[in-house]
Amino acid sequence: MKISREDVRHVARLAELAVDDAELDTLTGQLDRIVGYVAQLEALPSEAAAAPFHPGPAGVRLRPDVVAPVPLAHGPEQMAPEMRDGLFVVPRLGAQEEA
Repeated sequence: MKISREDVRHVARLAELAVDDAELDTLTGQLDRIVGYVAQLEALPSEAAAAPFHPGPAGVRLRPDVVAPVPLAHGPEQMAPEMRDGLFVVPRLGAQEEA
């Protein structure tokens, strides 16, 4: 399997990683070598092929790979003692108080 630049971009987006275009070729080559090494492992002889492990019931389907925000159970306004303009307001430390 040949790893493309688009595959690397897709994986980086799913992992929420910023990848510069200058690093893209290096990462593509590294991932391609990793996948190539793992593909060599399939050629090893084995007596019995084990069934792939899937946690949970066999009928449960895997979710699609999509990036979506995760909703919070409670908004930050409910957890903070004080907020201003959407930011947490914290008290100054005693040493930083103006005399």
